[in-house]
Parts: sequence; C-alpha cells; structure tokens
Amino acid sequence: MFDFRTPLAGILLLGSLAVPAVAADLYEPPVVEAAPAVEYREVSTGNWYIRGDIDYSKLKFRGADYTVVETVENCCGDVVAARLVDGNRLSGKLRESFSVGGGIGYKINDHFRTDLVLDYQTKSRFRGTTFGCGGLCYSDDRTNLTALTLLANAYIDIGTWHGFTPYVGGGLGGAHVKWDSLRNTACSVDGACDATLTHDGRSEWRFAYAAMAGVSYAFTSNLALDVGYRYTKISSGRMFGGDDAVGGPYTGNGRDKGLDFHSVRAGLRYSFGGSTVAEPASYEPAPVYK
Repeated sequence: MFDFRTPLAGILLLGSLAVPAVAADLYEPPVVEAAPAVEYREVSTGNWYIRGDIDYSKLKFRGADYTVVETVENCCGDVVAARLVDGNRLSGKLRESFSVGGGIGYKINDHFRTDLVLDYQTKSRFRGTTFGCGGLCYSDDRTNLTALTLLANAYIDIGTWHGFTPYVGGGLGGAHVKWDSLRNTACSVDGACDATLTHDGRSEWRFAYAAMAGVSYAFTSNLALDVGYRYTKISSGRMFGGDDAVGGPYTGNGRDKGLDFHSVRAGLRYSFGGSTVAEPASYEPAPVYK
C-alpha cells in the first residue's frame, strides 16, 4: 500500500525553506522621521513714541575772524589812506550750559528707530581776547550764545539684555545760532583802557550734524529711560557786525569758525500702541559627533 506521508513531509520541508526567501523579497518602506517642531519668537512691529530730554553741554569755540581798517598817515600825521584788513583773530571760551528738548519718533522694529528732535541750548557766556599793536594792546570781548537745534536722527538698537538696550546713532539737520551784542574794550599793556564799544550780534540758521551713543532701560513695555552722549557739530557763520567808533578805527564783520557741543543727555521715551508678531526662530542643527 502507498504511504502518502513520505511525499507530504518533503513538501512541507521545501515550503519551510522557501518562506524566508520570499519574505526577504518583500518591499520595506523607508522610515520617515518626524520634522522637528518649529519654534517661534515674538518681534515688535512699528510704533510711535514721544521723548523729552535734558543735557549738560560743554561748548567749544573754534575762533573767529574779523575785519579792521588800517590807516596810512603822512609825515604830518594826517590820514591819507585807509584799507580793510581781514584775518584778524578772536579767540575765547564759552561756558558750559544746559539744554532741554523733545521730539517724536517711530520704532520700525527691535533694532531700528528714527526720530525728529528739537533742543534749546540755554545761554552760554563768552569771553574772548584779541591782540594788536605789535602785542602792546589787547581787547576784552564779551557776549552770550544761545542755540536751537533741529535734528533728524536714526538709531541702531544693538540688542536687549535684562531690559538694557545699548544703541548708536547719527543725525542731520540745522541749528539757529544767536549771538548777543559783542562788548569790546581795548586796553594797553600798561592798564589804560578805552571806552567799551558794542557790535551788534548776529543770528542765523546753520548746518549741523550729530553722533550719539548710549543705553536705554525699559521700565515697562511703554516707558524707557534713555541715557547717553551726543556730539554736535555746527558749521561756521556770522558772529557780530561792524561798528565805526568815534575817533577810532572800524572793527567788525566777525565770523566764527564753527561750534562743537559735547553733551551728556538723559530723558524718557513713551511708546504708543505697537504690537508683536511671531516669526520662526533661527534653526541650529544638532551637533554631529564622529
């Protein structure tokens, strides 16, 4: 009789050997890693602000030129000719003064803002000296200076750490410089002095520019304290007019060579409204170790 168990065992043996080979040929889908979660940070958008400032300024007078009349006499002492002589030099110093000011600005983002600022420089006393007569005579010159500066400024806010934000900036604009009347007293080296003469002061708008640096501190999201240094350069211009003294030579048409203001400033900025938006934070891949 035929024993069917022998062929059946052979079939089962062949099947068990073929299963791993078939499984090895099956498609295995690639493993897809989940994308890392995107982190966002809040960034301030534009907002308007107002500011008020006070400062203490050290002013530098860069000298002035003026014109005099030089006379020519004959052997009898009569004046026979006269000529204008330019290039006479007035030197002197301006006293320190204060300024107060305010303005309106716009913060574009966390790192850039602009503003328009008007400052009034309070009275600074001037005392100057000229020399003539081959060094045998001199004059004592006194007046006062006030100025109004209008500057359009731009700032770069470098970053914020624990509420402190350092910044640098620059500005362009103009300054209305006003000189009071100049009082001129000529004296000789032996102490004898002539009567005091007065030259009308001049006032005019001039070109000005500034550079500044400082730091602000945010008390709240709207109020910040601003402390810094500002250098302001004002171009040259007219200082005083001419004057014909009775029995004396003409002196006048003074023109200063420009002014420098070195100011330590402090003020407050108050921001209106504004908002924040979310933007992706910069992605840094995880380090790879080999």
